[in-house]
Amino acid sequence: MRGARANMNALEHSATSDQTLLQTARRTFDIEAAALQALRERLDGVFVQACRLCLACTGRIVVSGMGKSGHIAHKIAATLASTGSPAFFLHPGDASHGDLGMLTRGDLLLALSNSGETAEVLTLLPHVKRLGVPVIALTGNPLSTLAQAADVHLNVAVPQEACPHNLTPTASTTAALAMGDALAVALLEARGFSSEDFARSHPGGSLGRRLLMRVEDIMRRGENLPRVTPETLLSDALLEMTRTGLGLTAVLDAQQRVLGVFSDGDLRRALDRRVDLHKTTMRELMTPGGRRIAAQELAAAAAALMQAHRVTALLVTDADQRLIGALNVHDLMRAGVV
Repeated sequence: MRGARANMNALEHSATSDQTLLQTARRTFDIEAAALQALRERLDGVFVQACRLCLACTGRIVVSGMGKSGHIAHKIAATLASTGSPAFFLHPGDASHGDLGMLTRGDLLLALSNSGETAEVLTLLPHVKRLGVPVIALTGNPLSTLAQAADVHLNVAVPQEACPHNLTPTASTTAALAMGDALAVALLEARGFSSEDFARSHPGGSLGRRLLMRVEDIMRRGENLPRVTPETLLSDALLEMTRTGLGLTAVLDAQQRVLGVFSDGDLRRALDRRVDLHKTTMRELMTPGGRRIAAQELAAAAAALMQAHRVTALLVTDADQRLIGALNVHDLMRAGVV
């Protein structure tokens, strides 16, 4: 009995602890969401000035910060660079040991410091001023040295950190990150940066593959294409489908134009009707027309077409509707498009 009571106490303690953890997480979300809402309401013409400075920059946007601000600066630099604004991260601690040479005329400095008094960041200012490089500062203190020295100051102050001791950078780093994202997206739209532009800077990623790869890059060709005539018997069409493993066969006229398709679905329907495999022709069983796509279309468009029409393969035709290729969902998967 005593053992059972002990187990129940342990379960109650576990349940209470779980609830406490959830409450802490929700409080963190609430504090950071409130910080972002306050930041949103403070946006004004100063943000526009920051955007104009970035758009006028003929060099690179050099992003710098120490500690947690440095981590955020790294991410902002990466986001800017991948969205049409050439940028890189400069570690302020390394800057005075030779890396200041990375900063040149025509560049712009985007400096992050929640206090606005980070010594390593302030050390950059005399060199920056000598070069005539404009400075945008992200700080939580408009009266700080960095804020006062900057050409534009973006105030990212937060009412409180999510940390219960109000010490660990949490809400403040979230606010700085959001401001950096807002800046990057505003510049992206102002530059007319397209999804194709984004893909060109991400050719190795799945997004790049989705936005750059064309149907012609992955489609099957030549002898790998299943093809029959309208007079082909069902039994022979099945052999052709098996040979290519595409899940369908094209039905072509004498000029290799697509008249229709015969798919696994058509086969099931034919078997339900108990048709004679050795007497029934494709003309009687094919689906006229069939789903097809042009070779120049994006492979992602082929995936969307398959999904929309609930098919697993497509024929590829030229402007005269002649068969030039084919692909199925497995081809898209191997290419990393889906």
